[in-house]
Amino acid sequence: MSKNVLQIENLEMSITSAGRVSRILRGVNLRVEAGQVHALVGESGGGKSMVTRCATGLMPAGARITGGNIILAGKDVTQANERGWRTLRGKVVSMVLQDPLTALNPLRRIGAQLEDVLRLHSGIRGADLRKECIALLDKVHVRDPERVRTLYPYELSGGMRQRVVIAIAWACRPQLIICDEPTTALDVTVQKEVLKLIRELAREGQGVLFVTHDLGVVAKLADEMSVIHTGRILESGRVNEVYQNPQHPYTRALLAATPRFDRPGHQLTPVSETLIDTLQAEALQIDALKEAA
Repeated sequence: MSKNVLQIENLEMSITSAGRVSRILRGVNLRVEAGQVHALVGESGGGKSMVTRCATGLMPAGARITGGNIILAGKDVTQANERGWRTLRGKVVSMVLQDPLTALNPLRRIGAQLEDVLRLHSGIRGADLRKECIALLDKVHVRDPERVRTLYPYELSGGMRQRVVIAIAWACRPQLIICDEPTTALDVTVQKEVLKLIRELAREGQGVLFVTHDLGVVAKLADEMSVIHTGRILESGRVNEVYQNPQHPYTRALLAATPRFDRPGHQLTPVSETLIDTLQAEALQIDALKEAA
């Protein structure tokens, strides 16, 4: 039996806007195994978030999958409709967003928001809802969970709100948790605690797809990584192997532009505009060849 909780095969996705079709994802291949953290790395606009949107059925208006497959927990969901996705979100796949303040409803107490998820997907009712809610908050190391469940999001710190969002994502023990830049808005100390928590969830058996532009975070957290640019996966592999022996020029450029505390004499080198222009030209060339075919 496959250990993959997510397998994306040759995924192509386009967006139509104002009569113009733009290719966003180009032949993306990616897999996430149970119990592991897979980092999807790249700069802004490279296609990271669009991969997560395809894997959760939350594509923007005008977007459509034009090729490839998305296998989620052994099931092909490439053509799933909204009704089908509703049965999967929360129970099979869940998501931790970048800004916990916008991810939570400001008008509802923390406990009520956790209970909504449990009631919808797990069938828990009555007094058991309160018990499970407190247990979940305790699981993500929230201090005084019984009190926190009665508070509103604005009454919590940024780090505490992110813990609550992780608790909601983990509530129904989904097989895959997607984390889209979940530590960007946090200070370094809180970031370290949240990353440790995400690592703990992976050890519970969940597969984690961790989206980031921070290669320092990848080194601390991930087991495997994929580098994406202009909607293409340029390189994939075990994190230590990619760091020690990057194969693609873009990966080498990213690593050269990242502080390396394991190498005190390391000199930072900005990613060259020439390399970016070359990659974009290659992407357009691939698009033209596919259209001609």
